[in-house]
Amino acid sequence: MRIRAAEKDGVIEVKVLMSHIMETGQRKDAEGKVVPAHFIQDVVVKNGDKVVLAAQWGPAVSRDPFLSFKFKGGAKGDKVSVTWKDSEGATRTDTTTVT
Repeated sequence: MRIRAAEKDGVIEVKVLMSHIMETGQRKDAEGKVVPAHFIQDVVVKNGDKVVLAAQWGPAVSRDPFLSFKFKGGAKGDKVSVTWKDSEGATRTDTTTVT
């Protein structure tokens, strides 16, 4: 994942680019077999130990999803972590520091 978090006037803006295939389960391969669904289901963003965003996604989200949002209550130097879990049980967590 690529994560950026920047503070301006007491508001933290977070931008995240997640690398994931995000298969819907409706596409067929060259042999005509259905490609199994494989997509990010849960996303949780924390500022320190406080959850600032929690989302549940489905197969309609595009490949390599981009997420951008703002929140109040953070400060420069805080750690922002992004965790996702996909439909096959894989998880990933990355962290950045607010600039």
